[in-house]
Amino acid sequence: MKIQVKRLLTIGTIAVVVILIDQISKLAIRNSLSIRETFTPIEAIGSFFRIVHWKNSGVAFGLFQGYGWLMTLIGLSVLALVLIFFKPVLNGPAFIAIAVGLQFGGAIGNLIDRLNPALGYVVDFIWIGNFPVFNLADCAVVGGAGILLIGLWKMDGEEKRHSPEDIRPAGNSNEPAPEQNN
Repeated sequence: MKIQVKRLLTIGTIAVVVILIDQISKLAIRNSLSIRETFTPIEAIGSFFRIVHWKNSGVAFGLFQGYGWLMTLIGLSVLALVLIFFKPVLNGPAFIAIAVGLQFGGAIGNLIDRLNPALGYVVDFIWIGNFPVFNLADCAVVGGAGILLIGLWKMDGEEKRHSPEDIRPAGNSNEPAPEQNN
C-alpha cells in the first residue's frame, strides 16, 4: 500500500508541474505575441528555431485541424480509462509512474486550452525547422510515451536474458528444477 501512495504522489506531482509550466508558458505567449506573430530569440538560428503564437484546433503537431472537440472527448475518455485501470500503474516499476505523470500533465494542459471558453484551441509556440509547431504539453506527452516504450522494451529484454535454469516448472516450488540431459 505504501508504494501505491508514493507512486500516486509521484504521478500527481509530475502532472501538476507539467500543467503549471505548460500553462505559464502559453500565457506568456498569448500576452506577448499576436496569433501568427513570430519571435526569433537567437538570430543565428532564426531560420531553424522560432517562437510563434499558433492557434491549433487539432491535436498534437497540428494534426486533424477542426476536430478539437472530438479530440477533447477522446482525451477525457482516455484519462477516465487510465483512472479506472490505475492499479497496474501504481504497482509497476517507477518509470511507469514517471511516464504516466508526464502524459497526464501534457494531456490535461492541452485539455485546459480546449475547454477554456476564451480560447477554444490549443496554444502552440515552438517552431523547429519544418516540423509542425508544438508546445510543452506535447513534449510531455511524447516524452512520457518514449519513457514508457523504452522502459517496457528494456524490461522485455531483461526477461528474455534469463537462463533456462532460472525457470521452475509449475507445481511445488520446493522441488528442484529437473536435470537436463544433453
